[in-house]
Amino acid sequence: MASTLVDARERLSAPARLPSFRLLWLGQSLSLLGDGFSYIAFSWITLGLTQSTLALGYVLAFQAVPRALLTLVGGSLSDKWSSRTLMKLSSWARAALMAGVGLAGLAGSLTLWMLCCAAAAFGAVDAFFQPARASILPSVVDKEQLAPANALLAVGTKVAAVLGPAVGGMVVAFSNAPIAFLVDGVCFALCGLCVAGIRPLPRPVAEGEGPAADGPAGSAGPPKAEVSLGARIRAGLRYAFEDPRIRTILAVDAAVTFCQAGPFTVGFATLAKVDLHGGSATLGLLNGALAGGAMLGTLVGGAVSSRPRIGLLIAALAGWLAIGTGLLGLVGNTAGALATVLAMGFGMGFQGVFGLSWIQRTIDGSVLSRVISVDMVIGYAVAPLSLIVCGALAQSGTAPMFAVSAAVLAVTAIGILSSRTVREMR
Repeated sequence: MASTLVDARERLSAPARLPSFRLLWLGQSLSLLGDGFSYIAFSWITLGLTQSTLALGYVLAFQAVPRALLTLVGGSLSDKWSSRTLMKLSSWARAALMAGVGLAGLAGSLTLWMLCCAAAAFGAVDAFFQPARASILPSVVDKEQLAPANALLAVGTKVAAVLGPAVGGMVVAFSNAPIAFLVDGVCFALCGLCVAGIRPLPRPVAEGEGPAADGPAGSAGPPKAEVSLGARIRAGLRYAFEDPRIRTILAVDAAVTFCQAGPFTVGFATLAKVDLHGGSATLGLLNGALAGGAMLGTLVGGAVSSRPRIGLLIAALAGWLAIGTGLLGLVGNTAGALATVLAMGFGMGFQGVFGLSWIQRTIDGSVLSRVISVDMVIGYAVAPLSLIVCGALAQSGTAPMFAVSAAVLAVTAIGILSSRTVREMR
């Protein structure tokens, strides 16, 4: 038992011994910390300037829309140039933007339209960073270390997601919003320096390597070099949707996003207040249980030495989440709800390590960022739909909303198991 635990710890810590991975981990964590800062800073300074929640909605929308629209472009350029280059340039551009907004705020010259323009520019530049950060890992660690490396990156992501808004709120509370923008700029500048220090592994591509070599008959091989940006985007879309294995990953991610965005926001809030007769503390406990379970599942997944069948694993996740979501509509006490949410988070974290590692290991590097950007764009489209649908269903109580989500996940699991090609994915 002790030997097994030592082996698991060694496996999980192995990527951290690589200098380039440590720089990637620190850079990505700083970027996500900066994202949390920017959300708090934009929100607080907009409300302080306009006293209008509608104006805040405009600013946040100006940031979200360019990010969604340009993610496919970011994925295409990341494959054409390099993930490292785009991450570095995006980080320094965001640093300059945040520093500019902070200085304008200190000078008292900020207006609503300046904030909207800055938010739009931030979202546009961020669209080039996100696909790149998800596709750079195969150039930093060997394929055998992808799972533990993804686990460590995911832990950093979750910690930064919690600390970013919290620390940003403290900076605003003890100083003012423009100072938070300046601190935010420092985070992005340091991220750029970290990424600039990454030294990718030399990786000659062997003939036949990639999904075309071991994929199902008729699946598309890596797309050839294209002249125009539009052609590269179309080639990436074609590559993603012609391979049934990749289509499955995209479908599962869409289903999980749909059953997470609404149920874990609208649903948790309604569950905490109406069904469990609690308050904001109960809502915080539910979100904390989900995050804690996901972090624990991520660490366990990264420590596992075997490579499970990805097809069966994602089917199991969909089924696991279907059971958990259905139970949330039935439990009548806080302890039961917390245990259910903790277990759901564990499954999401555990599967997430292997799912992302499969994508990074299997998809040819020349198109990897484009496939990841397709997945991101689908998530951007599904999340607001989920919020609207769940908001409407929650008017009749949490049970119907959670029941619909459970049904979507159950159908997803059955669909996965019905395909032999997908079941045998490794």
